[in-house]
Amino acid sequence: MADTKREIERKYEGPPAGGDAPLPDLTSVPGVSGVIDKGVAELDATYYDTADQRLATASLTLRRRTGGDDAGWHLKLPVSEGVRDEIRAPLSDTVPEDLTALVRSRIREAELVPVVRLLSARDIRHLVDASGTLLAEVSVDRVRAERLSGGAGSAEWTEIEVELADDGDPAFLDKVEKKLRKAGIKRSASASKLAKALDDTAPRKPEKAGKPEKAGKPGKAGKVADVSKATTKAAKPEPSDSTPRTAGDHILTYVRAQRDAIVELDPAVRRDVPDSVHRMRVATRRLRSTFRSYGKILDRTVTDPIGVELKWLAAELGVDRDQEVLTEHLTTALDDLPSDLVTGPVQARLSTWSGARRSGSRQHLIAVLDGKRYLDLLTTLDTLVAGPPLRGAASKKPEKVIAKAVRKDFEKVADLVGEALELPPGSERDLAMHDARKKAKRTRYAAEAATPALADPAADLVKSMKSLQTLLGDHQDSVMVRGALRELATEAHAAGENAFTYGVLYGRAEQRAAAVEAELPGEWEAIEDKGAV
Repeated sequence: MADTKREIERKYEGPPAGGDAPLPDLTSVPGVSGVIDKGVAELDATYYDTADQRLATASLTLRRRTGGDDAGWHLKLPVSEGVRDEIRAPLSDTVPEDLTALVRSRIREAELVPVVRLLSARDIRHLVDASGTLLAEVSVDRVRAERLSGGAGSAEWTEIEVELADDGDPAFLDKVEKKLRKAGIKRSASASKLAKALDDTAPRKPEKAGKPEKAGKPGKAGKVADVSKATTKAAKPEPSDSTPRTAGDHILTYVRAQRDAIVELDPAVRRDVPDSVHRMRVATRRLRSTFRSYGKILDRTVTDPIGVELKWLAAELGVDRDQEVLTEHLTTALDDLPSDLVTGPVQARLSTWSGARRSGSRQHLIAVLDGKRYLDLLTTLDTLVAGPPLRGAASKKPEKVIAKAVRKDFEKVADLVGEALELPPGSERDLAMHDARKKAKRTRYAAEAATPALADPAADLVKSMKSLQTLLGDHQDSVMVRGALRELATEAHAAGENAFTYGVLYGRAEQRAAAVEAELPGEWEAIEDKGAV
C-alpha cells in the first residue's frame, strides 16, 4: 500500500566527484543549535521511464531504491518549485501497480523500463534546534550515474541537498541557503539527480555535413510520422511576445492549458485529493465549451466527436463529484437545524446513504481512468494540439473573431434567462433555469479564453457570468437536494423511522429556491446593463 510524503528541498552544486565538498559551519544558521553527523548511507537507485522519457519530460521521477532508511519504490510528483509529493511503496521486483496507475495519463500503454542507475554515497547531517527537534537534513551526495537504456554513458558529480523536516517552515531553507551562498555554494542547474543523469549520459549526436533534414521528410521506412499516435509530446510552440497573436493562437493556448490540466490532475483524482475531481471536470467542460463557442476557429467536424467524449468523461467524473457536493449540502442543512427539529437517526441514515453511493462511484471512476476509452481520449487531445484543425478565421486578428463568438454566447444566455423568467414556478422553470446556468457557464469559459485578447471587457464578463452561474447553481442545488430528501424520506419511512426532519429540510430547500427566483430578475438586469464584450 502506497503512502505519501510532502518533500520540500533544495539542491546545490558541489565540487567535481572525488574532490572535497566542505560545508560551512551551519550552527551559525539562525535557529540551529546543533549539527548531528548521521554517517554515510550507500544508496542504489534504478529509475524507470518510457523509452521516449515521458515521465522525465513531465518532471516526474519513478525509482526503486535500496539503502538508507526509506528503501522501496518512490514516485515523485511536482507540486511547485522545490516541492514534490513522494508516493512510496514497498520493495518489489516489478513496478507496483498503484504507482503505474498514477502515471497512466503520461505513459498510456507504453512500457516502463530501467533508464538510469544512480549509486550515491550520502553523507548526512541533521540540523536541530535547542530542543533537539529536527529542522532540516543536509546531505553531501557523491553520485555515479550509469545509463541503462538509450545509451551506455556514465557520469559522476557531487551535490548538496537540503531537505526541510516534516511540517517545517519553508522560510528556514532561505536561512540555510544564505549561509551556503556566502560559502560560494550555488543552486544546482538541474531540477533533479535524474535530470542531470539523463543529460550527462545522453549519447552525443555527431555533427553532420550538409543541410539539416526538413521537418516532415520521410524516414527510413519512407513514411511521415503518424500524428494519430502522438503522446504527450510538446505541441507547436506558442508565439513569442514579438509575434502577432492571431485568434487561433489565443484559443489554442486555452485549449492546450485544459488538455494539460486533465493529464496533470489524473494522479490527484486517483489519490482522491480534495477538489481534484471537480477541477478535472471543469477542464473537460472548458474544452468542450471552447470547441462549441469557437467553431469559426476550430473545425467542428473534428472537435464535435471529441466533445462527445469530453461530455462522457465529465459525466463519469460527475458521478463522484455530484454525490460529494450533494452530501455537503445535506450535512450543512442538517447541522443548521435546531436539535428539537431532528427526529430519528437522520445523521446515521445520511452517512450510510452517502457512503454506499460514494464507495461505488470511486471504484467506477478508477475503472474509467484505467479504461481504453479515456486513454484514447487523451491521445486524441494530444493529436488535436499537435495538429489543430484550424479554419480561416484562425489567422485573423482576435479582436473581432473572438469578440463575436463571445457576444453570440451571451445572446443565448439572455434568451434562456428570459424564457425562465416568463415561466411560473415549477418543474419547467427549474429545467429552464438549469439550461440558463449551463449556457452561462459556457459563456464564462468563452470569456476566459478571450481575456488575454480582449482584456478588461472579457474579464468583466467572466465575473458577471460567474455571479449568474453561482445564483442559478444555488437554485439547481436546491432541486437536487429536494430529490435526495424525497429518496431519504422514502427509505426512512420504509424502515419505520420518523420522516418529519426530511420534510422540514425539504421545505427549507424550497424556500431557498424561491429566494433565488425572486433575486434573478434584478441580477440579470444588472448584467444586461453591463452587456457583453
